[in-house]
Amino acid sequence: MQLYIGNKNYSSWSMRPWVLMRQAGILFEERMVRFDSFAPDSSFKRTLAGLSPTGRVPLLMDDGFAVWDSLAIVEYLAERFPDRGLWPAAPRDRARARSVCAEMHAGFAALRAACPMNIEASLPEVGALAWRDKPAVHADVARIDALWQELLQASGGPMLFGSFSAADAFFAPVCMRLRTYGLPVSEFSAAYVRRVAEQPGVAAWIADALAEADFRAFEEPYRLRR
Repeated sequence: MQLYIGNKNYSSWSMRPWVLMRQAGILFEERMVRFDSFAPDSSFKRTLAGLSPTGRVPLLMDDGFAVWDSLAIVEYLAERFPDRGLWPAAPRDRARARSVCAEMHAGFAALRAACPMNIEASLPEVGALAWRDKPAVHADVARIDALWQELLQASGGPMLFGSFSAADAFFAPVCMRLRTYGLPVSEFSAAYVRRVAEQPGVAAWIADALAEADFRAFEEPYRLRR
């Protein structure tokens, strides 16, 4: 299998299936497609042309069969590797994990827009401005904080459903955002952020992101250089 991803420093959608597969020990070949732009004639779009109808990452290719969209990739992998525990074992836990992944997949637009993923950077001033001026960011973070506390208390931790699952992979980019922008959460959730960052798959992604040294100006409208 090949997993097509974008720059690890910026591509939150790519991070989700990559860290899940790495954590679960699912072997794959990484194909990183550098963000140059998203114009139709960009190298990024030309590379993905003919592979995916959306021209986006992540994209999983399995013996020539294309699966796009991070949630669809996770569901495909769960069926392909049912013994890897990508979803919780208990039916109600599994349904709840799917619910929170879908909520993450479709929601939290204010947080995404104000605080795009940038693992290398430390941007507490940008985060402070968003916190001051954007009530919708407050609402998104409050919902995430409450959701994490509810799930961790129910499961007993250390991950949202006990052991690392698709739910933790889906929220891993949120953990990166909270760290980069210094957004305030409860100590309960802050401890979860630290534990997620320490997971081997997540730590490997972070290390690769830090090593990229590939400043993309169109991804960082808030500063001139790395």
